[in-house]
Amino acid sequence: MKTTDDPPSQTAGSAVLPWVEQPRIQHIIMALIVINAIILGLETVPAVMAAYGEILIAVDHAILAVFVVEILLRIFAHRLAFFRDPWSIFDFAVVGIALVPASGPFSVLRALRVLRVLRILTIVPSMRRVVGALLDSIPGLSSIALVLLLLYYVFAVIATKLFGANFPQWFGSIGESLFSLFQIMTLESWSMGIVRPVMELHPNAWIFFVIYILIATFTMLNLFIAIIVNAMHSFTEQDSQVRQDALNETRDHIEADLHQELAALRAEIAELKQLLQTDSKR
Repeated sequence: MKTTDDPPSQTAGSAVLPWVEQPRIQHIIMALIVINAIILGLETVPAVMAAYGEILIAVDHAILAVFVVEILLRIFAHRLAFFRDPWSIFDFAVVGIALVPASGPFSVLRALRVLRVLRILTIVPSMRRVVGALLDSIPGLSSIALVLLLLYYVFAVIATKLFGANFPQWFGSIGESLFSLFQIMTLESWSMGIVRPVMELHPNAWIFFVIYILIATFTMLNLFIAIIVNAMHSFTEQDSQVRQDALNETRDHIEADLHQELAALRAEIAELKQLLQTDSKR
């Protein structure tokens, strides 16, 4: 509850926050993000840029100005709390990149303007849940990645020793073996491109490659998927629990208010009864 002692800036920020976060404004921002994504795609087409380049650039600058104003209003409303929210920092970063002059050593930032499209992740709740689940799964994925890296190394050393002399283009060194095994793991041209030529000189080589594929592709990659699915399930359960707790808290407040109102109503009824009894005695 605001008092007369609240600073004017804090009162103004409280007034700005509901306006910025209302669904209509968020829908407008989302529409501008989609339009901006289309414009950034059209800027890669030389024929379109030759015909409508000035218009597209002007619209892009106008949309960027809207994004900047929206970020400034959110900073004004949240103050330092804005920079404690990871999603807000992400919005600030992707909009701020577009404000850096994309010339000289910063010319690479011109390509990073497309990161503004990712702002839609901060607006759509379902997308935010997916990203949150992916971030929560990073510890489990890191452990599996280390195990997979160890397996890569072991199989790469074995492949280099077994096939390096006859097939140096694929297994001549540990680095080339790692790359070839990565290609085999993705199942991209692994049979006709690598394994069958190797089997012409090493007929039993299929045993090595089948064991590797069973471990690296069908086991380890499925573990990656399992970790992500489990993280998404846990994140969804946590989100549902938070919503349920909020509903329970709201219900408790409503019940408490009803009890207070009933108690006050009963007190008023008792007072009226006393008055009626007093009047009847007179």
